[in-house]
Amino acid sequence: MHNFPYKDDTYKIIGACMAVHRELGKGFNEIVYGDALEIELTDNNINFGEDSLKYKRVIL
Repeated sequence: MHNFPYKDDTYKIIGACMAVHRELGKGFNEIVYGDALEIELTDNNINFGEDSLKYKRVIL
């Protein structure tokens, strides 16, 4: 197996994504999965940054 620099972090993030998928399944909008993933990452003490989109200097 290759030595990946962020192997442990990647494993944890993919695990969080899979947990959300197992719980919710398919068919929801992206925002639902994003909100659920925020909860899962927070519960697992995984630091993350949120995407922000600005329109006329206002964060949407």
